[in-house]
Amino acid sequence: MVKIGVIGLQGDVSEHIEATKRALERLGIEGSVIWVKRPEQLNQIDGVIIPGGESTTISRLMQRTGLFDPLKKMIEDGLPAMGTCAGLIMLAKEVIGATPEQKFLEVLDVKVNRNAYGRQVDSFEAPVKLAFDDKPFIGVFIRAPRIVELLSDKVKPLAWLEDRVVGVEQGNVIGLEFHPELTDDTRIHEYFLKKIV
Repeated sequence: MVKIGVIGLQGDVSEHIEATKRALERLGIEGSVIWVKRPEQLNQIDGVIIPGGESTTISRLMQRTGLFDPLKKMIEDGLPAMGTCAGLIMLAKEVIGATPEQKFLEVLDVKVNRNAYGRQVDSFEAPVKLAFDDKPFIGVFIRAPRIVELLSDKVKPLAWLEDRVVGVEQGNVIGLEFHPELTDDTRIHEYFLKKIV
C-alpha cells in the first residue's frame, strides 16, 4: 500500500490530500495520504507533496519542526516529490526575491522568481498544456512564482502556459507554478503517483 505525505505546516494541505485521494481512487491504487508535521512521519511515506502557501512561512516552519534537513536528504536520495506554487519555490535551486532567512531544499535545478505574477488580485486561471496529455489542464495561478530559467539539462518541461514553461520535472521531482489541487482534474496528481507505483 502506497502512502503519500503532504507537508502540513501551512498552505492548501487539505486540498492536496483530497486531490491525491481522488487520484489514488481513479488509478485503482490502494493507498493513503497523511498530513506530515513531524520528521518521524517522513519514514512512513513513499512520496511527498509540498503545497502552495507562503514560502517564507513554510521555510521557517520546516526548519523549526526539524523537517527540513531529513526531507532534503530523502528527496536527494530519490523520494518522489511534487511542489506547487510555494512548494516549487521550496524545491528550487535559486530564488529571486527570497528573504534573507529563507532556506530552500535546492533539489530542482530551476531559478524561480517569487510572486512574479503580482498580488493576490492578479491571480488567474488559464489552460495549460501538459507534456503527458493532449487535453489542456486548467492552471490556477495564485500569487504564483515564475520559472525564469532551467539550470540544467536534467530539467524537463512538464507544462506550458502558451509558450512559457510553468511546470518541470527532474527525475523524482516535479515543480509547478500553479495549483492542480484546486481543480477537479486529478491528472497531475495521477502522473505524480505513477512515479511512485
